[in-house]
Amino acid sequence: MPLPTKIWKTRLPSFVLLEILTKKGDMPETDLFSAVQAEFDDLGYKDFSELLMSLEVGGKIRTTSMARGKKRVELVVKR
Repeated sequence: MPLPTKIWKTRLPSFVLLEILTKKGDMPETDLFSAVQAEFDDLGYKDFSELLMSLEVGGKIRTTSMARGKKRVELVVKR
């Protein structure tokens, strides 16, 4: 009996996240999480938060607080 094979994703979640922000512009964190999770079913909120943190430390994105418990994620454009 053959073993089930798992198909690996060819793109990293960070690239997908940056691509979504490039196409759609600034968006709330919850909407961005839904968009990234549509591409990666097994991505949890903790992994998403770590991904945002690493991209923010790397200077690729910026998160700002909107209201209580809500954040807005924007792409940093370097010229």
